[in-house]
Amino acid sequence: MFEVPEDRKYLESHEYATTDGDTATVGITDFAQDELGDVVFVELPEVGDEITQGEEFGVVESIKAVSDLYAPISGTVTAVNEELFDRPELVNDDPYGDGWMLEVDVSDDGAFDGLLSADEYREQTE
Repeated sequence: MFEVPEDRKYLESHEYATTDGDTATVGITDFAQDELGDVVFVELPEVGDEITQGEEFGVVESIKAVSDLYAPISGTVTAVNEELFDRPELVNDDPYGDGWMLEVDVSDDGAFDGLLSADEYREQTE
Protein backbone atom coordinates (compact mmCIF):
# COMPACT_ATOMS: atom_id res chain seq x y z
CA MET A 1 0.00 0.00 0.00
CA PHE A 2 1.29 3.43 -0.92
CA GLU A 3 1.33 6.44 1.35
CA VAL A 4 -1.47 8.90 0.51
CA PRO A 5 -1.52 11.76 3.04
CA GLU A 6 -4.97 13.13 3.88
CA ASP A 7 -3.77 16.77 3.89
CA ARG A 8 -3.26 16.89 0.10
CA LYS A 9 -5.29 16.91 -3.08
CA TYR A 10 -4.30 14.84 -6.08
CA LEU A 11 -4.37 14.75 -9.88
CA GLU A 12 -5.14 11.49 -11.67
CA SER A 13 -1.68 11.87 -13.24
CA HIS A 14 -0.11 11.38 -9.75
CA GLU A 15 0.87 14.92 -8.75
CA TYR A 16 -0.21 16.41 -5.42
CA ALA A 17 -0.76 19.84 -3.94
CA THR A 18 -1.04 20.81 -0.31
CA THR A 19 -1.81 24.31 0.85
CA ASP A 20 -0.77 26.55 3.70
CA GLY A 21 -2.74 29.73 3.19
CA ASP A 22 -2.09 31.19 -0.25
CA THR A 23 0.94 28.99 -0.92
CA ALA A 24 0.75 25.43 -2.24
CA THR A 25 3.48 22.81 -2.28
CA VAL A 26 3.55 20.57 -5.36
CA GLY A 27 5.21 17.22 -5.98
CA ILE A 28 4.58 13.68 -7.17
CA THR A 29 3.00 10.91 -5.15
CA ASP A 30 4.52 7.86 -3.52
CA PHE A 31 2.75 5.73 -6.14
CA ALA A 32 4.28 7.77 -8.98
CA GLN A 33 7.83 7.58 -7.66
CA ASP A 34 7.46 3.82 -7.20
CA GLU A 35 6.17 3.35 -10.75
CA LEU A 36 9.02 5.48 -12.15
CA GLY A 37 11.79 3.66 -10.34
CA ASP A 38 15.03 5.44 -9.48
CA VAL A 39 14.70 9.13 -10.39
CA VAL A 40 17.89 10.42 -12.02
CA PHE A 41 16.89 13.88 -13.31
CA VAL A 42 14.25 16.53 -12.63
CA GLU A 43 13.45 19.54 -14.83
CA LEU A 44 11.39 22.23 -13.12
CA PRO A 45 10.24 25.78 -13.94
CA GLU A 46 11.98 28.82 -12.51
CA VAL A 47 10.81 31.09 -9.71
CA GLY A 48 8.45 33.64 -11.23
CA ASP A 49 7.12 31.29 -13.91
CA GLU A 50 3.37 30.76 -14.19
CA ILE A 51 1.97 27.24 -14.13
CA THR A 52 -1.54 26.34 -15.27
CA GLN A 53 -3.69 23.63 -13.75
CA GLY A 54 -3.66 20.49 -15.90
CA GLU A 55 -0.77 21.66 -18.08
CA GLU A 56 2.81 20.41 -18.14
CA PHE A 57 5.24 22.18 -15.80
CA GLY A 58 8.29 19.94 -15.90
CA VAL A 59 9.83 16.54 -16.50
CA VAL A 60 11.05 13.74 -14.29
CA GLU A 61 13.44 11.16 -15.69
CA SER A 62 14.06 7.77 -14.14
CA ILE A 63 15.95 4.64 -15.10
CA LYS A 64 12.65 3.37 -16.60
CA ALA A 65 11.06 6.38 -18.29
CA VAL A 66 10.80 10.10 -18.91
CA SER A 67 7.49 11.50 -17.64
CA ASP A 68 5.86 14.89 -17.92
CA LEU A 69 4.72 16.62 -14.74
CA TYR A 70 1.29 18.26 -14.70
CA ALA A 71 0.26 21.19 -12.52
CA PRO A 72 -2.44 20.34 -9.97
CA ILE A 73 -3.13 24.05 -9.51
CA SER A 74 -2.51 27.35 -11.30
CA GLY A 75 -0.28 30.10 -9.97
CA THR A 76 3.14 31.69 -9.81
CA VAL A 77 6.14 29.61 -8.79
CA THR A 78 7.61 31.16 -5.62
CA ALA A 79 10.18 28.45 -4.81
CA VAL A 80 11.82 25.49 -6.52
CA ASN A 81 13.42 22.63 -4.62
CA GLU A 82 16.91 23.16 -6.05
CA GLU A 83 18.26 20.29 -3.97
CA LEU A 84 16.56 17.95 -6.48
CA PHE A 85 18.97 19.07 -9.21
CA ASP A 86 21.89 17.52 -7.30
CA ARG A 87 19.92 14.84 -5.45
CA PRO A 88 16.93 13.77 -7.60
CA GLU A 89 16.67 10.57 -5.55
CA LEU A 90 14.94 12.65 -2.84
CA VAL A 91 11.79 12.24 -4.95
CA ASN A 92 12.04 8.48 -4.30
CA ASP A 93 13.16 8.73 -0.70
CA ASP A 94 10.61 11.26 0.56
CA PRO A 95 8.09 12.43 -2.09
CA TYR A 96 5.90 14.24 0.47
CA GLY A 97 8.76 15.82 2.41
CA ASP A 98 12.29 16.53 1.16
CA GLY A 99 11.28 15.48 -2.38
CA TRP A 100 8.77 18.33 -2.89
CA MET A 101 9.18 20.15 -6.20
CA LEU A 102 7.55 23.59 -6.20
CA GLU A 103 5.91 26.17 -4.01
CA VAL A 104 3.23 28.11 -5.82
CA ASP A 105 1.30 31.28 -5.02
CA VAL A 106 -2.20 30.03 -5.79
CA SER A 107 -4.08 32.28 -8.21
CA ASP A 108 -7.55 30.71 -7.87
CA ASP A 109 -9.35 30.16 -4.57
CA GLY A 110 -11.27 27.25 -6.12
CA ALA A 111 -8.12 25.58 -7.46
CA PHE A 112 -8.42 22.56 -5.18
CA ASP A 113 -12.11 21.93 -5.91
CA GLY A 114 -11.56 19.72 -8.96
CA LEU A 115 -8.76 17.64 -7.46
CA LEU A 116 -9.08 14.17 -5.98
CA SER A 117 -9.30 13.65 -2.23
CA ALA A 118 -6.91 11.17 -0.60
CA ASP A 119 -9.65 8.50 -0.64
CA GLU A 120 -10.47 9.12 -4.31
CA TYR A 121 -6.81 8.98 -5.26
CA ARG A 122 -6.25 5.84 -3.18
CA GLU A 123 -9.13 4.10 -5.04
CA GLN A 124 -7.52 4.98 -8.37
CA THR A 125 -4.18 3.38 -7.45
CA GLU A 126 -5.55 0.10 -6.10
